[in-house]
Amino acid sequence: MTDAQDRVRVTVSVAIEPELAFRVFTEEIDQWWKRGPAYRSAKGDRGFLHLEPGVGGRLFESFETDSGTRVLQTGEVKVWDPPSRLVFDWRAVNFAPAEKTEVEVCFEPTPTGTLVTLTHRGWDSIRKDHPVRHREEPQRFLRNMGMWWSSLLTSMRAHARERSHGQS
Repeated sequence: MTDAQDRVRVTVSVAIEPELAFRVFTEEIDQWWKRGPAYRSAKGDRGFLHLEPGVGGRLFESFETDSGTRVLQTGEVKVWDPPSRLVFDWRAVNFAPAEKTEVEVCFEPTPTGTLVTLTHRGWDSIRKDHPVRHREEPQRFLRNMGMWWSSLLTSMRAHARERSHGQS
């Protein structure tokens, strides 16, 4: 059991059915995940983000550098249950090998499409002075992490809207 100091929960409604919402989240992640230093390691528009399907699949960013292709793994899929649930470990690029958190994404049908709920938990296992926390107090850090995920899910919703209009 985790407490409110340990997790962030964000929800967004998307106007597509759960099967498509799950596919947009997983298969089209590179298209809706924002670019820039707050969201990716690659500079500019270089590289791509990929989520491999199935348990054991990797969430990683791949991009070219002067010394060749660089692959940064951010996560590993723990639960793959389309179209309702996805769980993956999450590791910031500055985490030590044993440090990780967990992201769970649930896709619930609604009369107008899908409610996507993302819960990012496990922050109590990351030391309070870790650089990922940007020297913020726990409450402020979690609020900012929630805004970060909210921005990403809003981008996913916009991508899903554009995608569904393109299929009409």
